[in-house]
Amino acid sequence: MVLPDPVPYAVPGFILLVLAEMVVARARDRTRYEPRDTLTSLMLGLGSTVAGALSGAAVFALALWVWQFRAFDIGYQWYWFVIAFVIDDLAYYAFHRSAHRVRWFWASHVIHHSSQHYNLSTALRQTWTGFFSIGFLFRLPLFLIGFPPALVFFVAGINLIYQFWIHTEVIDRMPRWFEAVMNTPSHHRAHHATNPRYLDSNYAGVFIVWDRMFGTFVAERDDDRPRYGIVKNLGSFNLFWAAFHEWIGIARDVWRAPGLRAKLGYVVMPPGWSHDGSRDTSESIKAQWRATWIHRPANAGGSGEIEWTKPISLSSGVDPAERLLPDA
Repeated sequence: MVLPDPVPYAVPGFILLVLAEMVVARARDRTRYEPRDTLTSLMLGLGSTVAGALSGAAVFALALWVWQFRAFDIGYQWYWFVIAFVIDDLAYYAFHRSAHRVRWFWASHVIHHSSQHYNLSTALRQTWTGFFSIGFLFRLPLFLIGFPPALVFFVAGINLIYQFWIHTEVIDRMPRWFEAVMNTPSHHRAHHATNPRYLDSNYAGVFIVWDRMFGTFVAERDDDRPRYGIVKNLGSFNLFWAAFHEWIGIARDVWRAPGLRAKLGYVVMPPGWSHDGSRDTSESIKAQWRATWIHRPANAGGSGEIEWTKPISLSSGVDPAERLLPDA
């Protein structure tokens, strides 16, 4: 069975929604869009489309090869689409979590987080090196189960389309029942934030329940508004630097590292890891932050999140988050 790629059909809608958000931002808060940043995001999105077209045939051929070893013969009945969508979203969660915890995957994914603005154009800021980073391996189990490659790539496209609308500050909160189950702008704003509270959280694609189940959910708070970007921001709108800076960083670190163990560490350990402990990882940043904040038990609603609150008095009047990270 031949199924279309749903993403190209959604692109005109993406562009219209970006333009509509620009109009809203112009009336409410002009700082939400920065022309050079938006252009960089759009060009990265265009480059990602080209890269995907060039590598798509190879990925599909690999999927077909793996599929021949499937455990079950699964058809195209409607319920298999639903089941595949849910399992594929779990696979996306696993990939996305790894993309923040393994530097090799992060080198490809960091492009999406490199904007210091959070708007619908940010959703189009996608990698050029996804094939090189082999992130597609996370979907191979679906083919081994028996889901046809055409079906998997179709539901993966729907997943990607869903994630577009959550890249906005125009929408504050969705209804509570929706926030409890689905990924939303509020949840994804926290994911994109560089505030220590939010680092390494909310990896969901569509269903936020994965983060609640696996202990990576953190709710956005009005008293700690997200600041966007990466811990060390690019400081440039150079398109090629945005696309390749982390790969260049890996190459430099591997070249300079003393010994094979350290060289491997700069590839597979979390971003910020260093063989001598001289750099900050997300874990060390959060540890410094937690040293000046107080833990509270999770709320009675069973959200699954870990809550931290500011002490009544601090030796310094400066927010520890401000001391640790630059403004985005």
